[in-house]
Amino acid sequence: MVKEELFGMDPKVTKAVFMAKNAANKMIPVLIMGEMGIGKQSLGILIHQESTRHDKLCMIVDCAKNEKLVEDEILGFRDEDSGRFNKGILERANGGTVILKNIDGLTENFQKKLHKIFLELTDYDIDVRILVTTAKNLSKLVGAGRFHRALYLYISEIQLMLPPLRERKDDIKFLTYRYLEECAREKMIEIPQITDEAMEKIVNYYWSHNVAELQAILIGSINNMKDSVLTSDDLIIGERKVIANGMDIDEDGIKLMSLKEAEKLLIKKALIHTSENRTQAARILGVSIRTLRNKINEYRNDGSNYFLNLR
Repeated sequence: MVKEELFGMDPKVTKAVFMAKNAANKMIPVLIMGEMGIGKQSLGILIHQESTRHDKLCMIVDCAKNEKLVEDEILGFRDEDSGRFNKGILERANGGTVILKNIDGLTENFQKKLHKIFLELTDYDIDVRILVTTAKNLSKLVGAGRFHRALYLYISEIQLMLPPLRERKDDIKFLTYRYLEECAREKMIEIPQITDEAMEKIVNYYWSHNVAELQAILIGSINNMKDSVLTSDDLIIGERKVIANGMDIDEDGIKLMSLKEAEKLLIKKALIHTSENRTQAARILGVSIRTLRNKINEYRNDGSNYFLNLR
């Protein structure tokens, strides 16, 4: 059960939650935007909870996975051994809600296919509420020809935005207290007190993975406590790393990764910065255009969504 208060009390957040609840019983799709770890999926679940569909299934698909797996998950597939057809979530969630996470991860061909399917759902007696999330600016992707315009128009009639946690200092304090209470309740221990020094350290930390990172750090810090008071020394930020959403985060809020992953991320950022002008990107990176081209082909062969969609 998603608790409304755990989104925060910042006016921009409460507005997004209010709009989400107001949109709960409308049939049209909702586009939920915001950075990684900010709570987009939770807001989608809240919409389902507040709707008349709350007693039906709410099913979630991460579109950032391999395209074939995503397509099979959404549309269904036939088992090669048994020959039995496994229904996709659009059919299994009939009467309920489907949340498509990271919809920007879909290839352009599947975006077009999915839009056509959405328009034909009623022809197959399928009634599902479509909610989508993204950490990207889809309107810019549409302008760059990297996201299907018709699908964007279909999913974006209602748009909700959750602002980054680091821009909400009061919410950092508020959510710290709420998460400490939640964690203590789950662990069946006394709610920890927190020193001013520890709170100052939390407030001034750069929350690159937002509330997911805050929750992970507080859980680890409670496990690290020596008594019932959470001190600055108990906090696992600044010296140790923490796992947030399956990612290693160091004291600067930076994801720890292999050199190959770092190289791929740097090339991706250079291409985005130059609006995918490969000559300019190569110049920024200090490599030849041939080297850049070879790297892009390598990442395409690895199945990386961003590089697969490069024109």
